[in-house]
Amino acid sequence: MHSPKGEPPSGTNQSHYDDQLAALAARYDLIAIYAFGSRAKEAAAVVRGEQARLSRDTPSDLDIGVVPRMGRRLSLDEKVKLALALEDLFDVPRVDLVVAPDVSIWLAVDIVHGELLYTPDPVAEAEYQLYVLARANDLYPWSREAIEAFKREGIFGKKNDDAR
Repeated sequence: MHSPKGEPPSGTNQSHYDDQLAALAARYDLIAIYAFGSRAKEAAAVVRGEQARLSRDTPSDLDIGVVPRMGRRLSLDEKVKLALALEDLFDVPRVDLVVAPDVSIWLAVDIVHGELLYTPDPVAEAEYQLYVLARANDLYPWSREAIEAFKREGIFGKKNDDAR
């Protein structure tokens, strides 16, 4: 997959990443692969061919969010294999892999607000984004109310002196 220096073959950076991400999406039946977190823009630049590789000057891991096709659940073994494949592809020591439908809606919002690295089905990807954002919008008033109650009354009924 990589040359001895861990770089894709010269002149094929963008197509190399596109091909590898497409293969992973097909193997694991994914409708979207996102980078999010502190290295999202850098990962997107690498995939677009604007940058040769991710910087090795940072100890930060690479946060990757994936969305399987509706009804598809990734096994633990598949999650481990996918994370390892992404570590190899991006030549990083660690990928934090997050399966968007398996996490809180607020983390799912962070994922879909990240950088879309690959989708084989733009319509399904857009529908998933709309679902996540609509769900977050539905829950927002409740979450604001809960946060204010925690500030006022504390967690588990214990007064929170710091919030006053």
